[in-house]
Amino acid sequence: MTPDMTLLPWAAYGIDAWQRSVMFLDVLRQRGNAFLEREDDPMRNVLTFGFDVVMDGRDLPRPVNYWMARVTPPPGATPTDPLSRPFIVIDPRAGHGPGIGGFKAESEIGVAIAAGHPCYFVGFRPQPEPGQTIEDVVRAIVAFAGEVGRRHHDAEGKPVTIGNCQAGWALLMAAAIRPEVFGPLMVAGSPVSTWAGRQGHAPMRYLGGLLGGSWLTHMTGDLGAGRFDGAWLVSNFESGNPANTYWTKQYEVWADVDHAADRYLGFEKWWGGHVTLNAEEMNFIVDQLFVGNRLATGELTFSDGTRVDLRAIASPIIVFCSEGDDITPPAQALSWISDLYGDVDDLRTHGQTIVYSVHGSIGHLGIFVSGGVAKKEHNEFATNMDMIDVLPPGLYEAVLRPAKDEARSDLVRGEWLVNFQSRGFADLAQHGGTDAEDEKRFAAVRRLSETNVALYRQFAQPAIRALATPPVAEALAQLHPARLTYTLFSDRNPAMAWVRWAAEQARANRQPSAEDNPGRAAERQVSEAITRMLEGYGRQRDALTERMFREIYASPAIQALTGLAAETAPPRARPGRSPDHDRFVALATERLRGAMTEGGLHEALLRALLWVRLPTANADERSFAIIRRIRAAVGREKLPLAEFKRVIRQQFFMLLIDEARAIETLPALLPDDAAIRAEMLSVLRSVVEAAGDMPEEVARRMAVVERMFVGDPVADSPKVAARRIRPAARRA
Repeated sequence: MTPDMTLLPWAAYGIDAWQRSVMFLDVLRQRGNAFLEREDDPMRNVLTFGFDVVMDGRDLPRPVNYWMARVTPPPGATPTDPLSRPFIVIDPRAGHGPGIGGFKAESEIGVAIAAGHPCYFVGFRPQPEPGQTIEDVVRAIVAFAGEVGRRHHDAEGKPVTIGNCQAGWALLMAAAIRPEVFGPLMVAGSPVSTWAGRQGHAPMRYLGGLLGGSWLTHMTGDLGAGRFDGAWLVSNFESGNPANTYWTKQYEVWADVDHAADRYLGFEKWWGGHVTLNAEEMNFIVDQLFVGNRLATGELTFSDGTRVDLRAIASPIIVFCSEGDDITPPAQALSWISDLYGDVDDLRTHGQTIVYSVHGSIGHLGIFVSGGVAKKEHNEFATNMDMIDVLPPGLYEAVLRPAKDEARSDLVRGEWLVNFQSRGFADLAQHGGTDAEDEKRFAAVRRLSETNVALYRQFAQPAIRALATPPVAEALAQLHPARLTYTLFSDRNPAMAWVRWAAEQARANRQPSAEDNPGRAAERQVSEAITRMLEGYGRQRDALTERMFREIYASPAIQALTGLAAETAPPRARPGRSPDHDRFVALATERLRGAMTEGGLHEALLRALLWVRLPTANADERSFAIIRRIRAAVGREKLPLAEFKRVIRQQFFMLLIDEARAIETLPALLPDDAAIRAEMLSVLRSVVEAAGDMPEEVARRMAVVERMFVGDPVADSPKVAARRIRPAARRA
């Protein structure tokens, strides 16, 4: 009998599908075995770099499970410059183990090493120390940064510290209570203003309200015998994207099991590395931050009375977030700025420099692990950190453009040109925030949560704690679904005994079907249908979640029961301006006015440069590259970075409070020697022209400054200069 040729492709597909299924089961078996092997490893991490532990948090006065290591540059890496400021990368302790900041060669750690910086990594052990609190963790971060500063006291500038996700808000707390220890701070994907968002986006912010507040968090910690299992945090993360969690992630490995297994297993080493927190730590996070939202408005106070006010941070802050991030949407990463400060002038009077960058599409994990992000955003931040450190106080957006398309691309270190453009609070509002109605809703959640926690502690907590003995807590942890997905497919399960042998046979006799096989086409169609179905379910669930939250917590009954209906003041007080701060600003202004005729070559050059570039409202990487070359030529010791930063800020504030007088008095700072003036003018022109064609107003200002520098007596006349400058000052 002649075989039916139409059935042959399907037979080939059947063999291929069976072999892929067996091999996929073997991948799950390897994943489960790796999970079990690493469960008891106290130093488990997924760093791809070598390191040496230099400080153990268990040795601190208040012991913590954190440790700090110096990263060893890989062979062939750029030699470390001992004068370059060190970098510290702090990984998030949010259910997973450490190492995501150095998971790939192209990573936050990788770009810092490639730029020649000494690099340190802060990780943690799976189990917290007895009695460890979030306050202890914050003070440990201070101790780690202080140790790095002492080890690199000759470096130009204090350490750059990067906090990923949960580590970001912990880093901001540390810099707020000990600002003198830190250099520039970078917080990546970090939720700081946790009530903020946009309607129709980021539904995770509503979950606390629909659960009645944080009482469930307290109960989960009690069921863990005083420990909060990080597997719950991982499960919560996975629930946000049901299509990826329940289908796509596994299907992509099964569909291409010959090539995708290694990547999948590498990532699962981190994803399945569950860690725990003390119940008190998790209660603090939920009560004070996620439900309470007290960090964003300076309401947070530590147990010893220390107030955590982010306005006290003295270092530049770089905020990196993404529109594609559902865990920390841009509103939660950025809205704390408008929560704390009344406007940009208020931000400036506190001496604060904030730079933000919003990626268009990358997801939450991509902020830390994407090679494309590392090569672009992280690389630009790392290579331009000195420039960020000397930016005048204000709010800036980092705008990146391909360097090959720009003039003077020889002045750009990487493939991208970064430009820091001045922004206002209206620009932040485009990414979302918290309107007055949402404030009332979330304030009702906070009060209801406090009531429910008090009821739980009074009536249920004693019984729960009595039942949740350590053996019971351990049994519950092992039965957690997030762990069972690993252990059930490991060799610990007798039903998996045949898988290894079958997978070896499948690999030895592998018969992959062609991509145009009708079975493969049907397979892809089924997968797409399942993905669409799960995505649709996720959208409907999220829409229902948001609608329920908004209806419930805006209802007159809930507003009245929580006491908000009778209140006329805003439910969450902003810090506002204080009389002490107003007096400080007034005194500083008078000192600056009196110092306008004081100084010399450096002050004159930087004041002129700032004034000429002021109309563009941005700082360009190319201009700073010229400044960097000039400093290198004359010697760093003649104008240390800290002194350069001080003079920049002083001259900027002079222009800010009285631009006309600052320019009228500029000739008084110039030396009498015409040759020195000419040399200064040449330096100034090279810096200004490095950014490309000059706008009309910049060119006009440059012409005014040139007349001053060449000693034009008309230009030197303060009255004449004032007539030239004041109209431009008003326009600026």
